[in-house]
Amino acid sequence: MADAEDEDVDDLKAADARELHRTVREEGEEELNRPAAALFWSGLAAGLAINTSLIAEAALHRDLPDTQWRDLVVALGYPIGFVMVILGRMQLFTESTITAMLPLATRPSRWALGRTLRLWGIVLGANLAGTAIAAALIDAGLLGDPELRRAALEVSGRILELGPWGTFLNAIPAGFLIAVIAWSLPNAREQAFLVIVAITYVVAIAGFSHSVVGSDEAFLLLFDGQVGVMQALFALIAPAVLGNLVGGAGLFAVLAHAQVRSDVQDGGDNG
Repeated sequence: MADAEDEDVDDLKAADARELHRTVREEGEEELNRPAAALFWSGLAAGLAINTSLIAEAALHRDLPDTQWRDLVVALGYPIGFVMVILGRMQLFTESTITAMLPLATRPSRWALGRTLRLWGIVLGANLAGTAIAAALIDAGLLGDPELRRAALEVSGRILELGPWGTFLNAIPAGFLIAVIAWSLPNAREQAFLVIVAITYVVAIAGFSHSVVGSDEAFLLLFDGQVGVMQALFALIAPAVLGNLVGGAGLFAVLAHAQVRSDVQDGGDNG
């Protein structure tokens, strides 16, 4: 009896995994077919909105005393931008690492590969354009007071502690965790807010490198004169982008697909 119950539970878990795979894959297929203009404007909005994470962290950093626990409280500001972007259905590069990969992994083709690279290129470029604009506004003193700008620079300065290789390695778990969000949301329902906050808070307190939030910080340091263009692009942003891709598309998406691959290939997924 116990063995039969265990088999029923296993079958239910497998069915749930297949349904989740189908849901996320279909969302990815919709993204791959969206017009380039729609992807760009949605990605630009995401780049601007994700700046709220840096603003919230800076505000907390500015107003809290310099104590051992300050960083843990400051990190509570980090999820704010992600909540806005993800629940607002804006295009964020690190989310698309899994959603765009599942259609490609399920039905590999030149068309799917081209569409995946097209999606990543447009969304990443738009995200970076948005964070560059937002960082310029902070640097010009148009978002917040001078104290907030100073605090934002102090918060952003943490990304200088790692070299390119360290940033790449540090970005892998961030890419993995953000992919977990995209994978979990179809089942999260009313708990979506908590899922986003919990996972991105872990990214923040662990100091993992997120390419889009990190680009906001890198651009702010660039506009303040603390780093040059080459350092900002190729030592700070590019390694984080590659690490996020490895963690999201290279690790999590492959594992998520592997658990249902035989069912999909055998026709078990009819979506």
